[in-house]
Amino acid sequence: MPAAPRRTRRRTYAFLGATAALATAAALAAALPAQAHGDQGHHPLPSRYQDVQLLSFNDLHGNLEPPSGSSGRVTELQPDGTTKTIDAGGVEYLATHLRKARDGHPYSITAAGGDMVGASPLLSGLFHDEPTIEALNKLDLDVTSVGNHEFDEGARELARLQNGGCHPTDGCYNDEEFEGADFPYLAANVQDEKTGKPILKPYWVWKKRDVRIGFIGVTLEGTPGIVSADGVKGLAFKDEVETINKYAKVLQRQGVQSIVALIHEGGFPASGAYNYNCDSPGAGSGISGPIVDIAKNVTPAVDALVTGHTHQAYVCTVPDPSGKPRMVTSAASFGRLYTDTTLTYDRFTGDIARTAVKSANHVVTRDVPKAPDMTDLISRWNTLAAPIGNRAIGYISADINNTGTESPMGDLIADAQLAYGRELDPKTSLALMNPGGVRAGLTYQAKGAEGDGVVTYAEGFTVQPFANTVNLQDFTGAQLIQVLKEQVSGVNAAAPKILQPSAGLTYTLDMTKTGADRVVTDSVRLNGAPIDPAATYRVATNSFLAGGGDGFPTLGKGTGDLVGGDDLAALEKYLTAHSSAASPLAPTAADRITVVQ
Repeated sequence: MPAAPRRTRRRTYAFLGATAALATAAALAAALPAQAHGDQGHHPLPSRYQDVQLLSFNDLHGNLEPPSGSSGRVTELQPDGTTKTIDAGGVEYLATHLRKARDGHPYSITAAGGDMVGASPLLSGLFHDEPTIEALNKLDLDVTSVGNHEFDEGARELARLQNGGCHPTDGCYNDEEFEGADFPYLAANVQDEKTGKPILKPYWVWKKRDVRIGFIGVTLEGTPGIVSADGVKGLAFKDEVETINKYAKVLQRQGVQSIVALIHEGGFPASGAYNYNCDSPGAGSGISGPIVDIAKNVTPAVDALVTGHTHQAYVCTVPDPSGKPRMVTSAASFGRLYTDTTLTYDRFTGDIARTAVKSANHVVTRDVPKAPDMTDLISRWNTLAAPIGNRAIGYISADINNTGTESPMGDLIADAQLAYGRELDPKTSLALMNPGGVRAGLTYQAKGAEGDGVVTYAEGFTVQPFANTVNLQDFTGAQLIQVLKEQVSGVNAAAPKILQPSAGLTYTLDMTKTGADRVVTDSVRLNGAPIDPAATYRVATNSFLAGGGDGFPTLGKGTGDLVGGDDLAALEKYLTAHSSAASPLAPTAADRITVVQ
C-alpha cells in the first residue's frame, strides 16, 4: 500500500480562508476606529484591520471514521426551545467542512486543543495513531497543544509522532518510514524533570505578511493523575496559568502582541446543545468547571482561549483579570464540531481588537461530499486493519451504552474483569472499572457487513483501547469503603468519578450530601452481605486504577498484587463465553448503584 505523498511545508503562507459566523463589515466599522488610508496620489496602505479566521477543534481521539451511537451525534437547540440530534463527525466530512470554511479567507489558521490521538478506535490505535497524524496533515492543521492522551504511550512515542520514524516495536507500516506531524505539538507546561525544560515547543508564531499571532499550548496540570504512571515517568506538569502568563511575556518581548492559548482543560456548559447561547444569562455564567478559574487568571495579553478535555461544546466569554470579556471555546469531541472564530488584527498595535472577536460552533454534518483523499486514507489503513478488526467476538441484543452515573457498558466490563480475575484467583471478590476508561458503548446496528448485533474486535477495541492489564489486589473492607468514598471526595469532590461495579456490589450514593458522606456506608453490600471492615477482599481493576490513578490513592495501596493479561482480551473472552448468535447478551439494568438526587 503506497503512502500518501508528503506535502511541502507549509500551507500557512498559501491561500487559506473560511466562512461561518463572522462579523459583518458594518459591525466591525461600528466597533473599531476608522480605517487608515494612504496619501493621495500614492498606493493605499494596507487596511489597518485584518480579519484572521481561527478554525479549531479538540479531542479527536483518532476518530477517523464517523463515530457510532451517541458518540456520533450532537444536540441542536431549536428556535422553539426543543432539541434535535444530528449525526456528526468523520474526517471525510470534517475535511470538506474545513476546506469550505476557508474559502474566501486568505488569512486562516487551523488549531487544536489536544487529545488528537490516544483512546482511539482500532483503525488508528492499532497503528499507534499514525493514520490520525497523516489525516491531520491532510487537514492542514497548523498547531495543537498536547492533551493528556498524547502521553498514553509515553513521551518518547509522542516525540516520534511529532518528528517521525518507525515504531520501535512494530516497525514500519506500508514499508515506508513514518514522517511525523507537519504541525507543531505545543507542551509549554510539560517539563523534563532533569533539565526543567519543555519536552516540546512551548509556543509557535503564525505569520502571514505583516500579521503575527502567537500560540501557547498546555495540557491540564493534573495529567499525571489520569494517565498511566509509565506514560508520564520523568515528566513534570506545571500550573496552566503560570505557564501561559510566562510565555505570553516571552512572546511580547519578541514583538508578538496577538496571542491565543490552546489549553487542554475545559468546562461544563449549562446546556448540552452545541448552539446554546452561553452568554445569555450573563458573561461567564453559562459555564462552570476548571476552565473558568483558568480563564479569569490568564493574563489579558492572551486574546482567546481554545480549550478541550471535557468533550463539551461551548462558545463563551469569561472576564479576564482586567474585567474585559474574552472568548473561550470548545468543539465537543470526536470531530463532530469545529469552531470558527474571527480575530480582528490591528496592524497599528499588532494586537487583536477584542471588541470585534466573534465565534460560533458548527456541526460536521454528513450531508456534504466526502473528501476523496480522506476516503482513500481510511481505505488504505482499513485494508491493513480489516483481518483483525472484522473478527466477531460476541453478540448483543440491543445497544449497550456508556452513559449515566452507572452504565451498562461499565457494568459489562466490570463483570468481564471479575470473571477473568476468578480464573486467575478463585478468591476474587469483585471488580471496579474507572468510567473514563469506558471509551464507547456497543451498538446493535451493524457498522459494516458483520450483521446487526455482532460485536467485532474493532468495536471492542474502541471501547477499551488502552492495553491496560487486569490486576488483582487485596484490600481490607475498611479500605474498600474508603475507595468508594474517594469517588466523591478529595480530588474527585467537585467532579465525581463513579467506579463501575461488578455484579454483587451494591450501595447507595446520596448526592444531596457533600464529600465522602455521599457514599452511604451502611448501604454497601457484597452479594447481599455488609462489608466487613476487618475482612480481606480480592479486587480486580485495570493497571491504571491499580496504580492509584483517577484520584484513587487507596487503590495504589493494595497487597498481594497479581498482574494478569490485557483488559480487552478479558472483555473478548467474556463476550465469547456469554453470548452467541442464538442467545445474544442483553444490557444490564445498571441498578447496582442507587442514586439519590
